[in-house]
Amino acid sequence: MPSDEMPLKLMRLIEANPKISQRDVACQFGISLGKVNYCLSALVHKGWVKASRFKNSRNKVAYSYLLTPRGIEHKAMLTGRFLQIKMREYETLRAEIEQLRRETEAPGSLPTTS
Repeated sequence: MPSDEMPLKLMRLIEANPKISQRDVACQFGISLGKVNYCLSALVHKGWVKASRFKNSRNKVAYSYLLTPRGIEHKAMLTGRFLQIKMREYETLRAEIEQLRRETEAPGSLPTTS
């Protein structure tokens, strides 16, 4: 996973569900709880995410996460960069598919079975 992809995915998830637990994030992303904790701590340290404990929670270690204004700006920048990368990958894949299609339709190529 590119280095910007995890923070972007995490910030998008937090924005959609501020009360998500670290355990749920780990399950959803298929990564360890420790990695989630490390990534969230880094986002908090950078000032992009604010973590607050629930006041009326039975689970005293439950947190709510909120993107800060700086976090929203950074997420927008990462989203633009991620979109550019995915568009380049898409164009490369589209060109490769077109080349393969031409090769299979060329005279002398083996017929395709459908």
